Amino acid sequence: MNPYEEYMKEISQPMREELTSAGFQELTTPEEVDEFISSTKGTSLVVINSVCGCAAGLARPAARESLSSEKKPENFVTVFAGQDREATARMRDYLEGYEPSSPSMALLKDGQVLHFIPREEIEDFEVEEIVGNLTHAYNQYC
Repeated sequence: MNPYEEYMKEISQPMREELTSAGFQELTTPEEVDEFISSTKGTSLVVINSVCGCAAGLARPAARESLSSEKKPENFVTVFAGQDREATARMRDYLEGYEPSSPSMALLKDGQVLHFIPREEIEDFEVEEIVGNLTHAYNQYC
């Protein structure tokens, strides 16, 4: 690993832990993504994490806060754009019809996208609005 990659890995670790400590499973390889999609039944929240400010101030806090909702997905996973590139690319393959966007969130059921929140619906929104977007989808699909 070159010094830049080592630095980015070190700096992104707290950003990863912000979701994993809340119960999200981190998928770091294409194989882990494939295994998750093919074997997981029920509803899943997928967070495509990133190092940008809107991920830090909006997406991760909203994803964590949404977990306190009465209705919520059965599974929570995350991939890290810019860090685990291959895993992120593979997850995006499953988000067919949606432009690559980071951060972003998708609600899946049995591997199929039910609801998608692109960066454009995260950036310039309040955490409460994003939580509302997620909980509305949870109430509809979970």
